Amino acid sequence: MAGPVKTEGIVLRSMRYGEADRILHLYTPMRGKVGAIAKGVRRTKSRFGGRLEPFFHLNLVLHEGRSDLLTVTSVETVAPHARLRSDGPALDAGARACDAVSRLFDTPEPNPAIFHLLSNELGLLDADPGRHATHENQLAFRLKLLLAAGLAPQLAACAACGEPDHLVAFSGRDGGVVCSGCEAGAFPIDAAAHAFMTAALGTPLAQTQAAGPRVLQQVERAIRDTVDHHGAGRLRAAWAG
Repeated sequence: MAGPVKTEGIVLRSMRYGEADRILHLYTPMRGKVGAIAKGVRRTKSRFGGRLEPFFHLNLVLHEGRSDLLTVTSVETVAPHARLRSDGPALDAGARACDAVSRLFDTPEPNPAIFHLLSNELGLLDADPGRHATHENQLAFRLKLLLAAGLAPQLAACAACGEPDHLVAFSGRDGGVVCSGCEAGAFPIDAAAHAFMTAALGTPLAQTQAAGPRVLQQVERAIRDTVDHHGAGRLRAAWAG
């Protein structure tokens, strides 16, 4: 139904359009990912200022008409995440977090949990970039995204046969860790990588623990194989390093 839509939103992407407009990709709690146009926003006297840039958490009023794009009519800043923008690793981590949400949740379906998870992630990166702009943080964030999408890997027992012990490999096809008797076609995974994934799914993002390069490489592959198997899209690498 046409008319005004009041919503919170996080700017995932902002693109120039025409002489003075911007096209926005927004993630909202009750409408999922939506597209919007901000008309005249690039003019010097625009009332929106520079608030329609990636990572801004906003209160918005959008007009819904016949177009697939909503029109931005009012904007209030909830959190600008300015510190995040001034730190290279945090800026990169924020961009990868927004990109992961955009790729995995590219629908207008409501998912308040994803909205709040992304808001929390950007808040952590803004509050303490040196502590949270890490490969470990990005992988923990992605594991929580998989959980919210109903795609979290089985970690408590063999995903193929249910065996609780001797979990030595990971299979995206089977949906999680597998035992030594079911490891054909899976890739080996260390106990430390298994423990990292279990902890990441069960503790707040702010409490993500450090891990070594081998663990991070295995966890990254487990996430990628899970996403690929479910056809949920293709994720960029979680870290530039």
